[in-house]
Amino acid sequence: NELMHKVAHDYDFLKETLKHTIKVDEFTGRLWNIYETIMSEGGPTQELDVGLFRSDYFYCCGSKGIKQVEFNTIASSFGCVTSKLVQAHKYVVAEAGRGDLLTDIPDNGALEGLSGGLIEAWKIYAKPQSAILFLVEDVTYNICDQKFHEFEIRRQCPEVYVIRKTLTELGNRAEMKEDKSLWIDGHEVAVVYMRCGYHPDQYPTEKEWEARLMMERSLAIKSPSISYHLAGTKKVQQELAKPGQVERFLGDKAQIESVRDIFTGLYSLDHDEAGDKSYDAAIANPDRFVLKPQREGGGNNVYGEDIKPFLEKIKDSEERNAYILMDRIQPPVTTNYMVRPGQEAKLVNVISELGIFGYVIGDKNRIITNKQVGQMLRTKLSHVDEGGVAAGLGALDSVYLVDAGSCCST
Repeated sequence: NELMHKVAHDYDFLKETLKHTIKVDEFTGRLWNIYETIMSEGGPTQELDVGLFRSDYFYCCGSKGIKQVEFNTIASSFGCVTSKLVQAHKYVVAEAGRGDLLTDIPDNGALEGLSGGLIEAWKIYAKPQSAILFLVEDVTYNICDQKFHEFEIRRQCPEVYVIRKTLTELGNRAEMKEDKSLWIDGHEVAVVYMRCGYHPDQYPTEKEWEARLMMERSLAIKSPSISYHLAGTKKVQQELAKPGQVERFLGDKAQIESVRDIFTGLYSLDHDEAGDKSYDAAIANPDRFVLKPQREGGGNNVYGEDIKPFLEKIKDSEERNAYILMDRIQPPVTTNYMVRPGQEAKLVNVISELGIFGYVIGDKNRIITNKQVGQMLRTKLSHVDEGGVAAGLGALDSVYLVDAGSCCST
């Protein structure tokens, strides 16, 4: 959280890192234009940001350690569902007569913690009649995850009013007043919690882009701000993996080493010597890598044998600059029961990805609050590339702790 907060507030680093990407990736370019507009106007009116983040990891059998898959700075989902699921898992285990195992299934405070982060930001805004705005899609499939954040906010702080609006509704009805406060339908907005806005499809017209710019110009505290959004791009992740870059933002040697230790191999595909070397390596051994664009929301990566024809198609195109290459992590394969609606539960080979939720509040000069609040475990079939829960290829899961000495050779 601290690293990404500092990255987001380093204009020169973001500009240098994204200089090629913004020329060929139209969506990232539009986000960058908003950021440049804000900076050219003297910087954000609201200097405080609140980041509700999730950092995702696999255990890697090759390096025998935890490796980061990605860092999510916008619309980090499943904080609610996983927090509720652990209660169901504990119930089932107890009903099966194994109450002795319950202490090895850790509680998950993600929902409580993330909601608490939004409340803390609302209190900092310090206008009791203001609202927290959930920015949502036109059609919201992940409605339960979102609504329980709303319920938890009201449970912790009943005086907070939560409203739900789309980008299109903001474009049509929101206004920014002379004091830069953001208003919609008679409500002043203290905090904007973005559960959409991370994909080009969510900006169908210029109205939505105008709404995003108005949000960024306003006094409302954003989760995420445009700088946090840009800091979450894959290109930034790849740049941070280069020698000496983490040291630019963190000073403690032990902290630097612990952060660097979780990075896997990340490589540029820019049209230069290093990018050409990465390109050749991917063509020669595509199964070793994952090809990633600058997108959130899943389903965008290219894997295995699909990498070679994809890269050959864009070899001489500037579009190559919009992608990064990542070493493919080799997680351990285990067996578990996959439970899907309308089907019998099946015992299958699976792999699991651990996400750690946290939130940070601060400005370019200081961090006010930085907390780790919970976890998400996503388990998918071992033979599939994408682990989409909604697509039926994966499922949400809960952590079960075991004594490392009893199951691990090292």
